Amino acid sequence: MKYFITGCAGFIASNLTDRLLQEGHQVVGYDNFSTGLQEFLENAKKSPNFTLINGDLHDRDLVTQSMQGCDMVFHFAANADVRFGTDHPNKDLEQNVLVTFYVLEAMRAHNIKQIAFASTGSIYGEATVIPTPENAPFPVQTSLYGASKLAAEGLIQAYCEGFNFKAYIFRFVSILGERYTHGHVFDFYKQLLVDPSKLFILGNGKQRKSYLYIQDCIDAIQWALKHSDDKVNIFNLGTDEYCQVNDSIGWICDYLQVKPELNYGGGESGWIGDNPFIFLDCSKIRKLGWKPKLSIRDGVMQTIKYLHENPWVLENRT
Repeated sequence: MKYFITGCAGFIASNLTDRLLQEGHQVVGYDNFSTGLQEFLENAKKSPNFTLINGDLHDRDLVTQSMQGCDMVFHFAANADVRFGTDHPNKDLEQNVLVTFYVLEAMRAHNIKQIAFASTGSIYGEATVIPTPENAPFPVQTSLYGASKLAAEGLIQAYCEGFNFKAYIFRFVSILGERYTHGHVFDFYKQLLVDPSKLFILGNGKQRKSYLYIQDCIDAIQWALKHSDDKVNIFNLGTDEYCQVNDSIGWICDYLQVKPELNYGGGESGWIGDNPFIFLDCSKIRKLGWKPKLSIRDGVMQTIKYLHENPWVLENRT
């Protein structure tokens, strides 16, 4: 198979790229390196089956040209800045919704019928059903990021109906592990390296979050592709547990052997769109036979170990 992967230098997509190349597939990776890192593609670049296109998804001609000969698209490029979304609302529209349309049109030009899309559990907003299943009623959207991902999902589903596409839509919890570059764990670890005597926490620390280890995430994506064959396949991906932000702080402090003074910003949410309780019902993909190998705590520990062994990642994220 020959796969086209948008955002190939990003956290999740670079790990997926490596996995597909290891399995003997061909990969055309597309990235403008606005947030993705060249270092994440070091292994991929060694493979004769990998082609890297340094380009922006708004360059529709280049996207269409680059996609020629591919069998399936993994659309993982996005603006994932939830916290500061209200500072630049155009980004979520332009980088999440419009580029999805451009990708779909490029697929249509080459008669490529299959797409896998990286969505998010944030589309459930402050869910009224916990744990939240794929068919839960949608509440008011709480972040521009979540709203843009939901809009992109709608476009993809409409193309499945209108142009006979097949889609795999994955609604992730927060993903952790190798090449992780933003989020609570990253921020806390970086703060404590600078000053182990104190730690500032947005919100009250009681926000309940679910996390999934990156390799478990890639396993789940591939499992779904092999075991589900509907026109539109939607899956929550996560663990069957959650933790408080305070729990993750404790694990990180134990690893670093520090006891900082904890200073809380206050409130149930850390910022606009920070949902205080995210816990997805993942029974749908469990019924297909997949389950994660690592617990949330183990995933956090793997992440801290990676950041400890790769300090350059911290330096690249100011």
